[in-house]
Amino acid sequence: MSAAVGAITRHLSVRQVLEVIVSSARRLVGADYAAIGIPDDEGGFAEFITDGIGEEQRLKIGPLPRQHGMLAAILTETEPIRLDDLRRDPRYRWWPKAHPAMAALLGVPILDGDRILGIVVLTNDLGRPGFSEADTELIELLASHAAIAITNARLYERSRELTVVEERNRLARELHDAVMQRLFSLRLSARAACKLVDTDPGAAVARLGEVEALAAEAITELRGVIVELRPADLDVHGLVETLRRHVALLDRLHDTEVAFEVRSPVDLSRDGEVEVLRLVQEALGNAFRHAKAAHVRIMIASDRIEIADDGVGFDAAEAATRGLGLLSMRERAKALGGDLDLATAPGEGTVVTLRLDSAPDDESEADRG
Repeated sequence: MSAAVGAITRHLSVRQVLEVIVSSARRLVGADYAAIGIPDDEGGFAEFITDGIGEEQRLKIGPLPRQHGMLAAILTETEPIRLDDLRRDPRYRWWPKAHPAMAALLGVPILDGDRILGIVVLTNDLGRPGFSEADTELIELLASHAAIAITNARLYERSRELTVVEERNRLARELHDAVMQRLFSLRLSARAACKLVDTDPGAAVARLGEVEALAAEAITELRGVIVELRPADLDVHGLVETLRRHVALLDRLHDTEVAFEVRSPVDLSRDGEVEVLRLVQEALGNAFRHAKAAHVRIMIASDRIEIADDGVGFDAAEAATRGLGLLSMRERAKALGGDLDLATAPGEGTVVTLRLDSAPDDESEADRG
């Protein structure tokens, strides 16, 4: 228990806290399955994280559960619910076809005073023994520490969000003060060049040289500002979770089935995370907008990231003229010190592979501080 509580308090993001809570709860009582749910205000769950269920099976189960049946009972009760066979309880409704068959249940609310922040649910397979009073006391103790950790993590994330807003306002001021002034000067020089074309071509050429120089300076400064615009989700959730949420959004918006697999963590610098996020978003955008795919698969590992679809494919030799952003993706891969591989052909789908240098560089070490 001490180790579990220590692990919870070491994390600052809500998602990390929830993941540690659910794995710690399952390990403490030796349950087959564990879940932690954070309710929303619309009858569902803002977060529902499981432990003991594989990624493939979780995807087959489908979307996040609703607040009904046993989950609703745990959310409305202030005391733990312990059952030897949840299927015999009148509050039990049903579970999806791909859901594992469960019998013994222990449900404990996570309370902050009279307010329920979430629930911890532990279950065992059919034929396995139920949970004891000692198990209940352990999970209640864990839940009390979890309430503090979740509250602190939310406060931390809120402070980070405010910091991000302040930083973006600063960048907006820089954009106005630096780039806009350059563009205004560029416009004036271009106007002057137009007036001199007929009367003094030499002076017009000189003015056009100024236009070119001012445009180059504006581009340089604009690039500097863009690099600083790190997506807020990366700071709040990290690269993998940000990608997972982006994929989940695409999955809800399109009929295409999407599989998301994480094989090993990705260790990148802050700038590297931005480049990877933009590259993957570009590749996914191509898969959804152009490929007409029925299935898309995203695989993440420490040494590579793959985005594969079973769509129409295309002629890679003509890719530069197709407007698919491949040049941009290759430039991002190069900036990462990696390589971009493209495997495609008409009618055979597309696989985009970003090969990464798995060794962390000095910058990433400094960022982790």
